[in-house]
Amino acid sequence: MQILQLLFLLIIANGIPIIAKNIWGQRFAFPVDAGINFFDGRPLFGASKTIRGVILAIIITPLFALFIGIDWLVGLFIASTSMLGDLLSSFIKRRLNMPPSSMALGLDQIPESLLPLLVCKSMLALTAGDIITIVIMFFVIELVLSRLLYRWNIRDEPY
Repeated sequence: MQILQLLFLLIIANGIPIIAKNIWGQRFAFPVDAGINFFDGRPLFGASKTIRGVILAIIITPLFALFIGIDWLVGLFIASTSMLGDLLSSFIKRRLNMPPSSMALGLDQIPESLLPLLVCKSMLALTAGDIITIVIMFFVIELVLSRLLYRWNIRDEPY
């Protein structure tokens, strides 16, 4: 049961920024990197990583955690570290000269699921098997959900 709860929170944390963009468009969509370029001349993260998305994920995910019977602090850790993993992915993708919102299979799913699970490992007594299972499940679900959200005009890219 805990595996499904954590998987749900990872999906919420990573989905909130997409839903926020669909609801508000570019309103309140200030880039996390403030448009700053790294020393290589490329954006630090890119315009698609917004303060709005990060803040909403960090606020809403702990509320969902409480709703499903998990400590809100776990929800906060899941959301904040998932957003850090997402920013890390974007940082790496910019260094590889990939455009914002482009797909990098694995890089787009693993850091934003693995990092939160590693941070919560001892707090939740997760085993290595639990972590691997959740990361694989998140990977598959993320790919399926992305296609559905694209089909429903909620996501801009179909991956």
